[in-house]
Amino acid sequence: MRLVVEGLRQLGAVTLGTVTALAGLGFLLTALPFTGRRYVGAAARRLARLEARRLRLDRAGLDALTGSDGRPLRYLAARAPIGLLGGMVITLIVFGAWQSGQLAWAWLWGDTFDGMARSLPLALYTGTLGGVLLFVALTGVVGVHVLERRLALRMLGPDRTEVLERRIAELAESRAGIVAAVDSERRRIERDLHDGLQQRLVALSMLVGRARRGRPELLEQAHQEAQQALAELREVAWRVYPSGLDSLGLGEALAGVAERSSVPVRVACDLRRRPPMAVETAAYFVVCEAVTNAAKHSGAGLITVEVREEGAAVVVRVRDDGAGGASPAGGGLSGLARRVAALDGAFEVDSPAGGPTTITAVLPCG
Repeated sequence: MRLVVEGLRQLGAVTLGTVTALAGLGFLLTALPFTGRRYVGAAARRLARLEARRLRLDRAGLDALTGSDGRPLRYLAARAPIGLLGGMVITLIVFGAWQSGQLAWAWLWGDTFDGMARSLPLALYTGTLGGVLLFVALTGVVGVHVLERRLALRMLGPDRTEVLERRIAELAESRAGIVAAVDSERRRIERDLHDGLQQRLVALSMLVGRARRGRPELLEQAHQEAQQALAELREVAWRVYPSGLDSLGLGEALAGVAERSSVPVRVACDLRRRPPMAVETAAYFVVCEAVTNAAKHSGAGLITVEVREEGAAVVVRVRDDGAGGASPAGGGLSGLARRVAALDGAFEVDSPAGGPTTITAVLPCG
């Protein structure tokens, strides 16, 4: 079914491309004496952008729209023959369908068609020939569509040098973000150990010392302090790296996040297979940080976590019904954005005043 839908979409795109090719050709012939004028270039960019949208190449279309060179005009001139070729293919398909319909109608009522009476050998011959011609015509539609896309990418998209420069800049930015995120995480772990666990252990040591000096009633308090210290140590360890992620998988690790949260958390993890370890780890920390922020700052009554596959990526979405107003520039969320960017993923925070807040991370698995 998907193949049929895609085939019909390409057939429609090529048919529309024939019309726009004729329109573009008319535009070029009319505007030829005025090619140096600014409004001609602006009109050519708009036409090129429409073509890019028809071919589902929005990035190329935007590039053509904002460009100031003559690429849109050259593209319209170069695609005119391809559009006309597509029109010829569509015409052959329509003509063949019309002839096949007439033939079937005549033989259905026992008439002759072009002097040919109905017979089994003739039916087999025409059916085989018609099937082959239909296959050739549909292949032509696909070929024209592919050729149009490649031409648009070649003439409207950025050149290879520009793409490489942009990619190098993105990698340099993500590397700096990773270093900053790791440094921030180390400082947070140090604060957790120093301000929480270390002070609790000092208090425990003092209680044990007093109990040894003849205060046995303090042993129960010392035992409670020890239990609390173990709980805090376990929490710090989970924030560094959840050991259950390796053995139990992402779903069970997220269930543990829900159990430890002070706000009710509903988790739906729908993954057909385990993603790469780096993706699992990033997804876990996105959920963990988002749930922690919602519990501390939003006043939410319910947090919903959704993890699912979309194509070759894992999409993590965390919603809460709190007051909203979360800032993507905050320390925790900006660190998550850098962590996701390190995997060439996308990170988005939607938190209008009054709520709700939705945090979405798209993590490629390729």
